[in-house]
Amino acid sequence: MKRKGLCLLLLLALAGAVQAETVFVTLEKDNALAVVDPVEGKLIKTVPVGQRPRGIAISPDNKFLYVAVSDDNAIKIFDAGTLKEAGKLPSGDDPETFALNPKGDRLYVSNEDDSQVTVIDIAKKKAIKQIKVGVEPEGITVSPDNNWLVSASETTNMVHWIDVKTNAIVENTLVDPRPRAVSFTADSKQLWVTSEMAGTLLILDAAAKQIIKTVKFEVSGVTSDKIQPVGVVIDKDGKRGYVALGPANRVAVINAQTFEVEKVLLVGHRVWNLAFSPDQKRLYTTNGVSNDISIIDLDSQTVTKSVGVGNYPWGVAVKP
Repeated sequence: MKRKGLCLLLLLALAGAVQAETVFVTLEKDNALAVVDPVEGKLIKTVPVGQRPRGIAISPDNKFLYVAVSDDNAIKIFDAGTLKEAGKLPSGDDPETFALNPKGDRLYVSNEDDSQVTVIDIAKKKAIKQIKVGVEPEGITVSPDNNWLVSASETTNMVHWIDVKTNAIVENTLVDPRPRAVSFTADSKQLWVTSEMAGTLLILDAAAKQIIKTVKFEVSGVTSDKIQPVGVVIDKDGKRGYVALGPANRVAVINAQTFEVEKVLLVGHRVWNLAFSPDQKRLYTTNGVSNDISIIDLDSQTVTKSVGVGNYPWGVAVKP
């Protein structure tokens, strides 16, 4: 009886740990944040956050959410537990996407209209640098080793390699038309870049800052003009990467060793962005036109649920 009782308590504890996971989704047209329980597969609530929220990230210690409220020209800080507003960062005009460094003390914002990246000291809530980049910067990321900040300029068709110590551009790499998202592998050795107009994924060697592989996407029954790669993530083990294909309504599964497309998964309409669960057992997608998120089981590589969240879901972040 004692052993059975201990087993039951352990199972209940594990179940509680899984249920504690929370998915946060920005709703661009509702000016709100959706809070989702992915285990129950239901919307818990929506919380007003400001005008036209898009980019979202959670601090490394999981205590704070950062949300780009584009039409308020700010990055707002929310307590990740209570969702009460805890502060505001000066982001520059029309922030859409941004990146946190691994330490969580710097935040880098893409300012599309001004062709610049704003560097913010989070503790001081102060912009400490504006870096001029190409035209219409959007995709932005920091390498896990905290050596590189990379900004992708959609109209210039370049990724800009910025030294985080000096906040200066060291090199530029020409990529396929309209680069939308950028993501480093966990070892910081590769940069993956999606090209919306070319329908491609580019793999760059981070040391050489050169393209080593171009992946062209094709989906049976979908015309090439609908295949518009946007969000991209790579698992921490370097086994697979996942690319949101926009109005193709699919997520492509990429073998991160061979760079071959293993399969494509049907999700909601106009899939934008992606985020892993903390244990990387699931992948969450924001589907802008169908107003839902898709939940993908990564062990079986299947879509298991869709959850309605509100109007025009865009960004996604996950709290354990």
